[in-house]
Amino acid sequence: MTADIVWLQDDLRIADNPLFHFDTAPDQLLCLYVLDQHWLNTLFQEEDVARMGSARLRFIWQSLMALRGELLKRGSDLLVRIGSPDKVVGDLAKQLNVRSIRVRQTAGLDERRYQAAVRANLPASTELQTVESGLLLAAQSLPFASHALPTSFSAFRRQVEAQWSVPSALPAPITLPPWPEAPRGFPALQLVCEKSADWQPDARQGLAYVGGEDAAHKRLEDYLWHQGGVATYKQTRNGLLGAYFSTRFSPWLAQGCLSARQVYGEVRRWEACHGANESSYWIIFELLWREYFYHAARLEGAALFGSRQLPISCANFNAWRDGRTGVAFIDAAMLELKSTGWLSNRARQNVASFLVKDLNVDWRLGAAWFEHCLIDYDVASNWGNWRYIAGIGRDPRKDRHFDVLKQAEHYDPDGLYVAHWLP
Repeated sequence: MTADIVWLQDDLRIADNPLFHFDTAPDQLLCLYVLDQHWLNTLFQEEDVARMGSARLRFIWQSLMALRGELLKRGSDLLVRIGSPDKVVGDLAKQLNVRSIRVRQTAGLDERRYQAAVRANLPASTELQTVESGLLLAAQSLPFASHALPTSFSAFRRQVEAQWSVPSALPAPITLPPWPEAPRGFPALQLVCEKSADWQPDARQGLAYVGGEDAAHKRLEDYLWHQGGVATYKQTRNGLLGAYFSTRFSPWLAQGCLSARQVYGEVRRWEACHGANESSYWIIFELLWREYFYHAARLEGAALFGSRQLPISCANFNAWRDGRTGVAFIDAAMLELKSTGWLSNRARQNVASFLVKDLNVDWRLGAAWFEHCLIDYDVASNWGNWRYIAGIGRDPRKDRHFDVLKQAEHYDPDGLYVAHWLP
């Protein structure tokens, strides 16, 4: 009997997941998720702050529980382990008669290193397959080679839109191969991190994020078909308060509970019923930004992070992080981020610009704090956006500076956002 391992990372869904579609189905299938112990380690040199905060860990655990339920319906199961992913995967491959290990192609540098380490230690009879998953476009359909990625998003978008074709989302499999003689299940979140098990988002959040594929599709349906947000998205996307000024799909996209093609397909279906408009296009436009950051991160590798050794925190950074700068618009946003694990795009741009351009703090500290806080943390989008604001890396410009007082006057003219978080 041969077995395959499906090594899940940021692709916690059944539908439109090519890892669950086989040319030749294995006799047995083990579905595995490894929580990298490194994510629970200290982020800053001088403080006990984990790389992954409670908000994201809790969301991931909800997503894993939902995924296990879907796998059980199809005759399979899920094994969750905590440790070094390359060691966990390598040990399981040795224990089982593994034909292949299937894992998604990723932009993450750590994840690629783990995949390379597993591949280097596999027996000749076992193959590690990397599969495109979660992207809008197939890599081979792009009008340029990976090493020739345009230096700006605008150039990328123009070239892609001139001749693009987005594949349809794959259906969910009806059944899956049976489970091998191997462990299954996962520990309670309480045993992984007691703080995360007890963590609850601030009630002022406006939308309670719940992990999982079903929750993702409920949000997609609600936003597009019941609230009609797609009709006005371009006009409302810079809002700060409420559940429907933005799509808020990002946490489910980041953890792979929802794919870009599923969002694209549903927007196109909405357009077929109601007609395309500037707002419906702008949702797809944002998916293209996500796509661009993914390809840029894969190309840049370690350069994406500037340096893996973060500088020591300073007084200006600590004041910004804790919402104590004295600039109410900034402090309100930083409190929302810390209390909920989410922040609107408009607020993200302002707090990032303020840290780098007004407080003169190393941008990497801000990117690392977002990495800790965000439910929707995505390595490519997070670090790519911070580099963009800092004016370095691809499309470098030194004049990307937000006048936060003018921004507050324009986007929060009555001070409602500030009052909501700083009553």
